[in-house]
Amino acid sequence: MMWFEPPPTAPDWSVAVRHLKKADPRLAAVIRRVGPCTLAPRGDPFVALCQSIYSQQISTAIATLLFGRFRKHFRGGKPTPAAVVRLFETTPFEQLKACGLSRQKHAYIRDLADHFVARKIPVRKLPAMSDEEVIDALTAVNGIGRWTAEMFLMFVLNRPDVLPVDDLGLREGVREIYDLPARPKAIEVTRLAEPWRPWRSIATWYLWRRGVATTT
Repeated sequence: MMWFEPPPTAPDWSVAVRHLKKADPRLAAVIRRVGPCTLAPRGDPFVALCQSIYSQQISTAIATLLFGRFRKHFRGGKPTPAAVVRLFETTPFEQLKACGLSRQKHAYIRDLADHFVARKIPVRKLPAMSDEEVIDALTAVNGIGRWTAEMFLMFVLNRPDVLPVDDLGLREGVREIYDLPARPKAIEVTRLAEPWRPWRSIATWYLWRRGVATTT
């Protein structure tokens, strides 16, 4: 699951929760255990995508630490596309390694910044674009695959009906609640999740959180 700083407030997903409880008794048990859904929009698109690149192949705790170091290079602690380009053009790579940037991630974030500067990612139009159009725009950036784009749809744009079938946490959740002998393949996850429409993002969130009991 993609890592972001917690939002101040969350949308009201009560309609989605009622639908999911009625549509899937197994998922209903998870919902009762976890409590209210707190899925909410998470900040600036460019910063969110930088965070997603930072999170690749490392733990959330380490990503938090390293991205915090990276943010110190920018006014107000907020990386912008133009500021990232300036930083990378004026600072030797060896000095940026302390921020946790491998050469690969350095190249990925630079390509991301270049795409934003050139307006190849139409930020203002993203809310009106279809899920697949957003995925196509984002995956044109080196280092951003379909899974990352799907996490962006869920956590930044808060699209309600995303089903990231390649996500291992989702597939393991489906295996667990349906008591399957093995982790299901993408096609089986899609079939089992059909009753969750049009709230598959919310169902996915609950399966990620299935081990967390409500405190209310």
